[in-house]
Amino acid sequence: MIDTLRYLLGSAGPSGFGSKSTAEQVTENRADLRCLTAIITGATSGIGAETARVLAKRGVRLILPARSVKAAEDAKARIVSECPDSEIIVMALDLSSLNSVRSFVNQFHTLGLPLHLLINNAGKFAHEHAVSEDGVEMTFATNYLGHFLLTKLLVKTMAETAKETGVQGRIVNVSSSIHGWFSGDAVSYLALISRNKSHYDATRAYALSKLANVFHTKELARRLQQTGANVTVNCVHPGIVRTRLTREREGLLTDLVFFLASKLLKSIPQAAATTCYVATHPRLSDVSGNYFADCNETSTSKLGSNLAEARRLWATSEFMISRGPKAAFDLLKHLEF
Repeated sequence: MIDTLRYLLGSAGPSGFGSKSTAEQVTENRADLRCLTAIITGATSGIGAETARVLAKRGVRLILPARSVKAAEDAKARIVSECPDSEIIVMALDLSSLNSVRSFVNQFHTLGLPLHLLINNAGKFAHEHAVSEDGVEMTFATNYLGHFLLTKLLVKTMAETAKETGVQGRIVNVSSSIHGWFSGDAVSYLALISRNKSHYDATRAYALSKLANVFHTKELARRLQQTGANVTVNCVHPGIVRTRLTREREGLLTDLVFFLASKLLKSIPQAAATTCYVATHPRLSDVSGNYFADCNETSTSKLGSNLAEARRLWATSEFMISRGPKAAFDLLKHLEF
């Protein structure tokens, strides 16, 4: 009850910020970030677009990958109209395709640019069952597996950039409190819904993908610490906000639900605040493997803090991107997880 009241009032937490803080407010003391280069997925609309706008306003060079290059160009034009000196590069990327992820990273490397920030923001909620070209349930493929491979292929560049510049690299995974809605065996459920649509539940699949983002953060933080890389990784819950994720469910029922929940909704500038805070604030130097909401560290679900399950998903993900999802799912069936 106290936490809910604090949220509604926008009371500041230990960070000095709260649920009502905006992305511009949390970056006010970071007015000149021209030394930084960032990749932001899902920056064509909603929270990602606001994150990109604010970071560009602070001087960050942006790489905007998107499935629709036109949408990314439009997003770039909007930012440039406000910040004429912005340096923004648009590139093609379909996160649901592992080949597209590899192609994007190869093209990025040809630019010879440093990389300080990687913000894995793109999200999809597939209301109808669909499977990616690689044979993975579409929500999971887009929200998690594509980002897993993207991060894996870019983390060496981030570590090299940090070593050369002395500026700590930061990875931000955008998750959701909905990750706590998933219970059960994550890997087995993924195999099940990737092969059989009769077991598909759109909300549970979305919760699974967001739990996977939490697992990814926990295990990657451990591995980065082991290698001594000057790169951190944290995940964030942006808050409840009406974005394009609901566009397939427009109508009276959706409007009614959002009206009743209006006091809990954040504006998009408020929803982008936690991402921008975690990506740029000096107080988070060397902070890694944590989960943030309303610009303050908080707890994940009990399952989300299970490091053994995080390692298990990591091993499965490595197998999926190296041998293919079919081989991974066949192995799971054989082992009867």
